Amino acid sequence: MEIIDDIDNFRSPGLVLTIGFFDGVHAGHRYLIEQVNTLAREEGLKSAVFTFWPHPRITLNEHYQPRLLNSLQEKEELLAATGVDYCIVTPFNMQLANLVARDFMELLAGKLNVKHLVVGYDHRFGRNREEGFDDYVKHGQQLGMKVTQADPYTDNNYHISSSFIRQLLAVGEINMANHYMGYPYQITGTVVHGNQVGRTLGFPTANIEPDMENKCLPKIGVYAAMADVDGRRLKAMLYIGTRPTTTGMELKGEACLFNFKDDIYGKKITLYVVEHVRNQHKFESLEALKTQIEKDSIMIQKILLRY
Repeated sequence: MEIIDDIDNFRSPGLVLTIGFFDGVHAGHRYLIEQVNTLAREEGLKSAVFTFWPHPRITLNEHYQPRLLNSLQEKEELLAATGVDYCIVTPFNMQLANLVARDFMELLAGKLNVKHLVVGYDHRFGRNREEGFDDYVKHGQQLGMKVTQADPYTDNNYHISSSFIRQLLAVGEINMANHYMGYPYQITGTVVHGNQVGRTLGFPTANIEPDMENKCLPKIGVYAAMADVDGRRLKAMLYIGTRPTTTGMELKGEACLFNFKDDIYGKKITLYVVEHVRNQHKFESLEALKTQIEKDSIMIQKILLRY
């Protein structure tokens, strides 16, 4: 996949293209892109996704801070895995936000040589989303652009969307979220210094500061996870939330890496969250907390035998 971040200098060979923010690049997104790839092959064209960064609602409302499933880099890596030929990334600014659908489609036809636009079955674009699919078809006919509405994707009668994935994460349904994303939910960050309470309990942890300030984190609790650090894949016990038994301070996340004792302060770590084990509890003492962590560790290592 080739990433295009300057459409003014892009010499397009002729595209079948779809539009979206694609946060999570979940099963519904991949189903849409699969349709784009199929049409491109049939029509002798190249396939493309047109996406934005930052999130459009941030541009429209500076006080809005959406919890996102992916960083831009993660999104691009996931899109590359779909087999699409081009990923066109455009800054979402007020100039773009103020384009009506017809003007936006003229941009697609003129700058990107889009021959066939595939619209998500419930997707609207253009200023204030004022127009719908029939309008896009009419504009396309005037511009020499075919417009097709993609088939919807459902699974067990669920409409799969980025919002639905966030809802699943918020209630700790990590298995279901991973199923509908098609991959284990990942959190990438830097290992930072903590107050080393885990070490005193016999379970030293890596405290993680996520790379994304507005990263969507799963429900507070304990999880089984896999971790990539220093070129190694490790099994981990992940805790997300606060420290109610000790300081009560807010904590982004900390991971106990099994059978690993290296100093990794300041290094990048990626966690793949695979199963929710229990909710957060406040314990009467550090000894009671230690006993529970020991039980969590045993259970999580059994879970991770499957990974």
